[in-house]
Amino acid sequence: MTDNATTVTFTKKPAPDWLLAFWKEIDDKTFGKGFDCFTEDATCNLGVADWHGRDTIRNNLRAFIDTGFTALHDVTEYWDGGLLKVFRGIVTMTPDDRSQGVVNPVMTHFFYMDEKDPTKVRSWFGSVGPVAF
Repeated sequence: MTDNATTVTFTKKPAPDWLLAFWKEIDDKTFGKGFDCFTEDATCNLGVADWHGRDTIRNNLRAFIDTGFTALHDVTEYWDGGLLKVFRGIVTMTPDDRSQGVVNPVMTHFFYMDEKDPTKVRSWFGSVGPVAF
């Protein structure tokens, strides 16, 4: 057994512009430049999703949002650990079918930044939910 322990110091900060721009693209259903925060070959593990490539991430999120709801992401806490960024928040999911109720699942996301270009996300691991019981 090897010890792969790593120590990372985190600083609580306001959410950065790149993160807010990314969520705004989803909330506005525009799926544009906000996705430029990812490297072209970024990976995403969001729940059961295993997506590879910025365009795949963008297209699969668009397809998911197009299943009949509008999302509004609210970042409530953001922690910067250098190449690792962590945040939690709440997403308000409003169904197009108003006979269904609005849900507000909690989100937790880890963004691993690219070592060569630390302004870009290399890997995204996230969870949202539950959206219903």
